[in-house]
Amino acid sequence: MFEEIARGRFPGRLSYLPFSNFFQRNRLRAERCEVVMPLKIAGTIAIPGAAGSEFDHAAFDAKSRRVFIAHTARDCVEVIDHDAGRHLATLPGFPGVAGAVADDGQILVTNRGSASVALLDAGNLKTGAIFKTGARPNGAVILAQSGLAIAACIGDDTETPTLQLFGLSDNSHVSVDLPGRPRWCVTDATAERVFLCIREPSMVLVAHLPDLSAMAHWKVPSSGAHGLDIDHARGRLYVACDDSTLVEMSSTSGEVTNVWPIGGPPDVTFFNPATGLVHVAIGEPGLVDSIDPRNGRGTRTVTGAGAHTTALVVPDQLYVISPAHGGILVLSDT
Repeated sequence: MFEEIARGRFPGRLSYLPFSNFFQRNRLRAERCEVVMPLKIAGTIAIPGAAGSEFDHAAFDAKSRRVFIAHTARDCVEVIDHDAGRHLATLPGFPGVAGAVADDGQILVTNRGSASVALLDAGNLKTGAIFKTGARPNGAVILAQSGLAIAACIGDDTETPTLQLFGLSDNSHVSVDLPGRPRWCVTDATAERVFLCIREPSMVLVAHLPDLSAMAHWKVPSSGAHGLDIDHARGRLYVACDDSTLVEMSSTSGEVTNVWPIGGPPDVTFFNPATGLVHVAIGEPGLVDSIDPRNGRGTRTVTGAGAHTTALVVPDQLYVISPAHGGILVLSDT
């Protein structure tokens, strides 16, 4: 039935009732999340060797107008020329690459296979500095103006999970232990705080920059905090959780202001400031759920099995990295 709705052939609207027990406990007003029309498909972009492969986090760099995609199964970074709508380059040498983040022409790549993060120039595509991290770096942030790189490391049998910060110009290094497995992270608009999802106990961990001091733990009412993004203008965090919910929290206090159901366990989550929509990628069965937090309405778009990662190209496109489509399914976000 979801596919029928996503293709616009279902005559009515499907309404989800939110988690009433949660709202009763917290005296919050429940809103309905209505599935209406899907996002429009704008096209596809082929990536060599994408069919049946495995990808992870991707990022759009506004300065170079390029999209950088972690091609995990092939230990490389794929580069897309957004304006030309084509694959530009395959960059090898990133063992177990888990993600790419971008800021002002600089790309930070996390390499689980070598316990490191690499700095990549978005213009000339050359790798610069490489910093050793804890085991299995996962979530990451790069702050070009502040000269900082952040990596949340999962750890292994011999290392605890850590949050690590690197000075890009002075090679300074700060590391703090974490209370659980880290997922994704973002910073506030002024780069004064970093917000990090912890799987269990499910929370958003908050640390002050530039030294990771004054930590706070904000409990998330849903299990398995995972995908994360921020609406700077409204001061809201959006936390996609493994129990198939999207949680809205104040980025100032951590107060939970809303919870909406989504179509499955999520991964990459983006907030588009141009449209006000939150997009959550769900790898199985292959969906993007898009929710408007201002009214609780949402769209559900069928993508492809295993398409759990996306890149937001502001202002109006969402790249869905889809092995089933041999590369990228481009959705219009208008």
